[in-house]
Amino acid sequence: MSKRKRIALLGSTGSIGTSTLRVVQHLSEHFEIAALAAKSNIDLLYTQALEFHPKLIAVFDKDRALDLQKRLPHISVVGGMEGLKAAASFEGADFTMLAMTGSAGLLPAVAAIEARKQIGLANKEVLVCGGEWISGLAKRNGIELIPVDSEHCALHQCLQGQEKSAVRRLILTASGGALRDKTAQELKKVTVQEALAHPNWHMGAKVTIDCTTLMNKGLEMIEARFLFDIEPERIEAVIHPQSRIHSCVEFIDGSILAQIADPDMVLPIQYALTYPERKQGMLKPYDFLKNGTLTFYPPDNQRFPCLQLALDALKAGKSYPCFLNAANEVLVEKFVQGKIPWTAIGEKLDKLISSHLPENMLSLEAILAVDASARQLAAAS
Repeated sequence: MSKRKRIALLGSTGSIGTSTLRVVQHLSEHFEIAALAAKSNIDLLYTQALEFHPKLIAVFDKDRALDLQKRLPHISVVGGMEGLKAAASFEGADFTMLAMTGSAGLLPAVAAIEARKQIGLANKEVLVCGGEWISGLAKRNGIELIPVDSEHCALHQCLQGQEKSAVRRLILTASGGALRDKTAQELKKVTVQEALAHPNWHMGAKVTIDCTTLMNKGLEMIEARFLFDIEPERIEAVIHPQSRIHSCVEFIDGSILAQIADPDMVLPIQYALTYPERKQGMLKPYDFLKNGTLTFYPPDNQRFPCLQLALDALKAGKSYPCFLNAANEVLVEKFVQGKIPWTAIGEKLDKLISSHLPENMLSLEAILAVDASARQLAAAS
């Protein structure tokens, strides 16, 4: 039997993380877990450690890391951001799955790239924040970032063997989230529970709320620009409620390649882990007759202004995407905590971005400074 690929999994207690462990379990003859990392859920980490026997565990919450170390004396448990970086660059791993949420994944991503790990990127905020700088760092270290978002995984598959000059458009599909059919008046009264009830996908709270505002699609368009080195003018989004076509590429001759599958994250996760090979998957054969109707329509920028804000930030470049992402994270958290209404996410974001003075993002220090400034301003708004 060939040597098993050793995985360092950051964000192991989240939805992508737990699905990654399902894939590792499914293909246990090909993969093993070398390191696990999470924010603070040590009860689930403890259970995962007993099942997958990692050599290293990182917990961002330092107090929780100490608690877990007492429960797992035979495994090295490290804490804080240094702990996450240690897990991301762990010597005993071949592949790092970056499945943390938000810009907290930025420094671990840098550590993994500099350690020249194979990387599965499920944390879109890394490229939204770091953009050109992260792309350049990956290129200098000879690292390809394998996308795990279903849309970018679809684009990655459709672009295999194709020249960039042959691409006319990247078309990302969006489900529209739980609120897509609500009127402007209804949106003013949306509850957290309504916003979290995604019709197609089971995801964490932050990305699920981003789906309702369409910010998730905006962030994905920014990520696509840097993942595939495609100009903003050639990246578009369309609402596709069924979430069966995960994205498509249109070529200059008029041909369109689309990737179709049931909406289940185990597929793009397995694709990233096994790339460039393919292994037997966990999904049932696709039923075209059962899924005979596929519909598409344009996003409504009046009801859902966040997508346009993200597109404007993408086209303006510089520090705008980083600022947008950090401010949005804070505002989404405020909504989830019941401190602001759903409509205030877009309204406050618009005002914050309008007051932002753009900077050139030429260093990691500059990225972190803009991120921190945006968080502070959004918290006070």
